[in-house]
Amino acid sequence: MTSRESEGGGGRVAHVALLRGINVGGSRKVPMAALREVLAGLGHGAVRTYVQSGNAVFTAPPAEPGGLARALERAVRQRFGFAVDALVLPGAELRAVAARCPFPAAGLDPARLAVLLLDVPAAGLPLAAADPASFAPDEFRIGEREVFAWFPGGMGRSKLGEVLSRPPAGAVGTVRNWRTVTRLLEMAAELEGTGPPG
Repeated sequence: MTSRESEGGGGRVAHVALLRGINVGGSRKVPMAALREVLAGLGHGAVRTYVQSGNAVFTAPPAEPGGLARALERAVRQRFGFAVDALVLPGAELRAVAARCPFPAAGLDPARLAVLLLDVPAAGLPLAAADPASFAPDEFRIGEREVFAWFPGGMGRSKLGEVLSRPPAGAVGTVRNWRTVTRLLEMAAELEGTGPPG
């Protein structure tokens, strides 16, 4: 079932919510059970979360993703008392991001392949004008509203990883490794009743 088919039928479509910078170093704690309650309280259905870094899938009527994200940010602030940036993507949009990955994801360690997801065009980032050689051996590719990155030695002490982890000025952005992206796609597909993505 595509998003357009769901919209035509007035049904709900799968969405993916990504919270930035929570449950890191023991601060800004948002328990996943509480996050599920927040999402359900916003009227979303079939809410599920994945690991502790603020990843969720849910169903909702077709809507402007930015509006869903701002509503989630307000609800999180009200519930936990601090501000959190959130991105909300329709499942179909996250599938499109994954399809645009220029790296051979199937043959790479999913913990070392990552994507910075943004709510603005990636071409406007300072990184887009940077010399890729300055980050070697790490590599990056500028996408549409995303930056794909490959860390052959891991993200831990990577200069590129540090750049990607900083929020872009005037934008919302958050990094997820490919294992998380893949699992969220599987969960969104399950909500849509289409099975795992091919």
